[in-house]
Amino acid sequence: MSDQTVYGGAPGGTASRKPLTLHRIRDMHAQGEPIAMVTCYDASFARVLDAAGVDCLLVGDSLGMVVQGQTSTLPVTLEETAYHLRCVVRGNKSAWLIGDMPFGSYQQSPAQALASATVLMQAGAQMVKLEGGGWTTETVRFLTERGIPVCAHLGLTPQSVHALGGYRVQGRNDEAAATLKRHARELADAGAAMLVLELLPSVVAAEVTQSLAIPVIGIGAGKACSGQVLVLHDMLGITQGKLPRFVRNFMDGAPSVEAAVRRFVTDVKARSFPDDALHGY
Repeated sequence: MSDQTVYGGAPGGTASRKPLTLHRIRDMHAQGEPIAMVTCYDASFARVLDAAGVDCLLVGDSLGMVVQGQTSTLPVTLEETAYHLRCVVRGNKSAWLIGDMPFGSYQQSPAQALASATVLMQAGAQMVKLEGGGWTTETVRFLTERGIPVCAHLGLTPQSVHALGGYRVQGRNDEAAATLKRHARELADAGAAMLVLELLPSVVAAEVTQSLAIPVIGIGAGKACSGQVLVLHDMLGITQGKLPRFVRNFMDGAPSVEAAVRRFVTDVKARSFPDDALHGY
């Protein structure tokens, strides 16, 4: 039986794979196996995504926009995130579970971040994700030294959408790219076990990925990343209006939601999604 059948990937499903651990995710990365991640907010979809072989479920603050109908992620609270985590835990059996630290839950101090991360971990998260570089390095070190796995997030950081001037591609000029690369290195050195890169030129994301020893998960950051993540409602064609070019509707032609998600997992593992010519910047 292959490692992919036992642990991750679409073919095995939950019936034949062991629960993913951080150690296994590191092994996947070391072996060059792309990591498939999808956002998730409830028990029913957690069962479907887990059965389809998704490696990591992210209870993202994107729930503010796709579940609550907000115009940004900013209104999402820590208590709401913990609620959705508890829901996802009930449906998930084997995927690695990451909880977003919402706006205002970690910016004040590392001690505040620890208190917030504790709430999410007690709700069932196995890792927490926080946005930004520079000032966050101290917080990442503070959390990881206390046994809390951290996923960092650079590039477009939606909690800073107003400071960034909207949902725009980041790292386009040499100075911005250099700052991003420096922040990525600092976060990895501080103990971040994973990094999400959002809305970056593919060449910049590739350079960051190649420079780090930790998995780098892309969303609108090109195919060279160690894995890919999409918002559930975007990839299933539920989200209304104009979507970013990095989104692909996997429900198109699929007989079921599970089949659509399996296609996503298969295409990520085969590195046929994303296609930089269609989805990259």
